[in-house]
Amino acid sequence: MVVANHTSHADTAALLAALDAKHAPTIAAAADYWFASPWRSRVCSRLAAGFPVRRTGGGLDDLLAKTDALRAGHAVVLFPEGTRARQGELGAFHKGALVLARRANVPVVPVGIAGTDRLLPKHGKLRPSLVRVSIGTPLPPTATPEEARAAVAALHRRTTEEPLKDSRTRKRVARTLTSRRGLPLAFAWAFAEALSWPLMPELLLAIACVAVPRRALTLSLSALAGTLAGGVLALQLAASGTNLPHPLTTDRMRAEAHQELATESASAIRHQPWNGIPFKVYAAEAGQADVPAPDWLAHSALARGSRTLTVGLACGVFGFLAHRLRRLYGVYLALLTAGFTIGLSLIVAGWS
Repeated sequence: MVVANHTSHADTAALLAALDAKHAPTIAAAADYWFASPWRSRVCSRLAAGFPVRRTGGGLDDLLAKTDALRAGHAVVLFPEGTRARQGELGAFHKGALVLARRANVPVVPVGIAGTDRLLPKHGKLRPSLVRVSIGTPLPPTATPEEARAAVAALHRRTTEEPLKDSRTRKRVARTLTSRRGLPLAFAWAFAEALSWPLMPELLLAIACVAVPRRALTLSLSALAGTLAGGVLALQLAASGTNLPHPLTTDRMRAEAHQELATESASAIRHQPWNGIPFKVYAAEAGQADVPAPDWLAHSALARGSRTLTVGLACGVFGFLAHRLRRLYGVYLALLTAGFTIGLSLIVAGWS
């Protein structure tokens, strides 16, 4: 018999993810809410293994019908508060779960759930949050509602207060990126790279979007805007005869870009995301080849957008999924730096 605190509809998903599947857990659900319509009934019974329990009389009989299932080794989950509590509160426990445990002579397993009240608040909207589930030491079948409530409260309090270890480096990066400087930094980096800066904006996105996943889209769009603005300026400067320094580029890169632009005009930029030749090389060669700026901008938006947005959003998803490992952000940066350095060296060597 599993008893847990209840503050969110997300509690059910959290419990199903944490409990041992071999016990085929089934979860008690309010009959007047989850079984009030056919579609809710199907969702609750098929996706959450729920069974109806009446809250207006007859609920104890609904629970006692699960006695044989408990004796057979199945897990029955109940939220003894009877409804979702407010954030930070734990209501009184009804006795139904404890009566069922005594009738089936099975232990009562207390569970504390934290984070679901932020993930999906009562009458609120879904938002990112870390969810933790703590399974406590089983109580005897003779446990009282007060004993079960005290055990669940202790687990919930400990689970809520336990800090998630974080990297100081990630915190500093996150503070910068969530400040007013975040989006201008992404724009400026990409803008400079389109002119002369040797480090591509995707490197910044790999650093930034893993540190602050929720800003992945806005940072990626800002970097894309900087790339396009810098690319148009680089084209205009090259057309006027201004030659900017292009470190870590080679004559072979320039020759390849020149040949592609002579054959395909602005559409030649479609090769850039995959061949290793920097965007600034194409922009400079496009200016010297008198490629029209509007055509260049349109084709650059498609080619650069596909890579910049894909990299940024992929890094954001990775950062979200690796949230529990954010204490290792410094290690991630070291591996990223090493991998980028090796990759860039191989690209330059390959085009030398």
